Amino acid sequence: MSTPFPFTAVVGQDDLRLALLLNAVSPAVGGVLVRGEKGTAKSTAVRALSALLPAVDVVTGCRFSCDPAAPDPACPDGPHEVEASTTRPARMVELPVGASEDRLVGALDIERALSEGVKAFEPGLLADAHRGILYVDEVNLLHDHLVDLLLDAAAMGASYVEREGVSVRHAARFLLVGTMNPEEGELRPQLLDRFGLTVEVAASREPDQRVEVVRRRLAHDDDPAAFAARWADEESAVRARIVAARALLPSVRLGDGPLRQIAATCAAFEVDGMRADIVMARTATALAAWAGRTEVIAEDVRQAALLALPHRRRRNPFDAPGLDEDKLDETLEEFGGSDGGPDDEPDPDPDPDGPGGGGQPPQDGPDDGSPAGDVPAQGEPSDDGQTPAGQGADEQSPVRAAEPFRTKMLSVPGLGEGAAGRRSRARTEHGRTTGSRRPRGTLTKLHLAATVQAAAPHQLARGRSGRGLVVRRDDLRQATREGREGNLVLFVVDASGSMAARQRMSAVKGAVLSLLLDAYQRRDKVGLVTFRGSAAEVALPPTSSVDAAAARLESLPTGGRTPLAAGLLRAHEVLRVERLRDAARRPLVVVVTDGRATGGAEPVATAERAARLFAADGVASVVVDCESGPVRLGLAGRLAGELGGTPVTLDALRADSIAGLVRDVQGTSRRAA
Repeated sequence: MSTPFPFTAVVGQDDLRLALLLNAVSPAVGGVLVRGEKGTAKSTAVRALSALLPAVDVVTGCRFSCDPAAPDPACPDGPHEVEASTTRPARMVELPVGASEDRLVGALDIERALSEGVKAFEPGLLADAHRGILYVDEVNLLHDHLVDLLLDAAAMGASYVEREGVSVRHAARFLLVGTMNPEEGELRPQLLDRFGLTVEVAASREPDQRVEVVRRRLAHDDDPAAFAARWADEESAVRARIVAARALLPSVRLGDGPLRQIAATCAAFEVDGMRADIVMARTATALAAWAGRTEVIAEDVRQAALLALPHRRRRNPFDAPGLDEDKLDETLEEFGGSDGGPDDEPDPDPDPDGPGGGGQPPQDGPDDGSPAGDVPAQGEPSDDGQTPAGQGADEQSPVRAAEPFRTKMLSVPGLGEGAAGRRSRARTEHGRTTGSRRPRGTLTKLHLAATVQAAAPHQLARGRSGRGLVVRRDDLRQATREGREGNLVLFVVDASGSMAARQRMSAVKGAVLSLLLDAYQRRDKVGLVTFRGSAAEVALPPTSSVDAAAARLESLPTGGRTPLAAGLLRAHEVLRVERLRDAARRPLVVVVTDGRATGGAEPVATAERAARLFAADGVASVVVDCESGPVRLGLAGRLAGELGGTPVTLDALRADSIAGLVRDVQGTSRRAA
């Protein structure tokens, strides 16, 4: 068995360590979401925490880790009356991104349930994690329905499994930790809110600290056992402190003064619902217990706000998480009470140099909480009207996007089988039942009527004598369901000089930003190809991070010629590569251009030949026609015809203006096929 990296040997990352330790003291806090770039010790710290958790007593032979002092009366392995107990280390269970619903919550033996009426239940990962840690790496890539199940179990402390009228319930109380890289996509706001705390982590920019990180990592890799022995005393001290804080926690008093500060802070930052207030109260109480106090003070409330509120104040997916600390301090001072401890002054941390010593979450967004679209664009001309240094003569500085609007849904024709989402029709695990088939592998969704129909003709031959139906494995039928899938929406944006009029480009960016918001809501992957001057570039490879696409769009410069063919060919290559990575995810290409092509020999004819490649592959496409002025050449419409797609003007892109667009996209694609 490999020796994990010691928790106390992690360099820096004070907020991450503090948030994990607070949940170890009080699992009721609700878990931790760790956001940050790759290579920042997110997984290392989480895996190291499990070694610090106190051992647990379990009923011998119970698959659900019941506490012998208070066994679960509804335990599927119960009732536990007089049983022997066993002491074992707390578990850390990892949930893979590709896990199935049955692997997470457990599975029933449907055949035995139908034929014998018994609850033959195989526990899942939620049962394994009971009274331990459940760790989800890249939680933002987990399917939404699995995240819902996971967070429901974490909130209720129990897992419920329902299969065709047969139900099983078991306890599932665990410390939930999720890690994610925001560049790969965000969680929905509803799911963000279900995590108790969040921390932002980033690699240190201090050379001395980076040197120490490398030194410790190399020392651990060379001799893990010896390295762990060097930190054994520190590990034991933190383990003892967790035990002491847990014992002290029930005695901690949350007075009216700190409680009023909590309520005022949540109101001041306009967080939705009451979950934030409850999480802050639990976090502040855990902070007091961790510090060895029996009174919650103002500093506990402040630290609780910094951990519990940043991810709850986002209003749209392009808002960066963060908190205005000046506003926080003003609110705490205004609503400060007199019963939060002696003189309302924070006690010194008993171990200021140890883990959980403090520190504030990094601030990624503007202090005033304004959305990313309100931040001045880089490269704007100076007050004297001069172009910034280093900018090409034919290149204009980026302009801000116009206000986004609600767009009509664009969808890919046919029936897909891609990742669950909200855009195009697809065969999915969740949705309305449309038929049945023989199961391929493990049965996940039983079609009861089809199963009974398959078994009925064989009852006499099988010697049925009682009321029960004699069911064999060959009789089982899997329900086929139709729902919605997420697609790859690839934006191909013309950034040439013909598009460079500032007011016009602002409208173009506003339209693309609106489509990006729509892609976020429909769980799509997005990519961005731009073309101008003499070439095209992949500004953003296909990703689930819609806000990354919005950031690239915001800084997009314009100017130069219009290499339309190059843009289309680059987009076609992106789709080819992505098809090898994820063949089930169907693409939708959105070309934003006025249709003009310049540069090179026969630029228009070359662009049309490139467009026919998409039509030959049957790729669904939409051309957003940006041509303006009294004289219009209709080149974007011609391009849409070659693509086998649908042209739509900027004005017609709004939801209340393009009622027939989806029908047109599907009809045109069918004709092209």
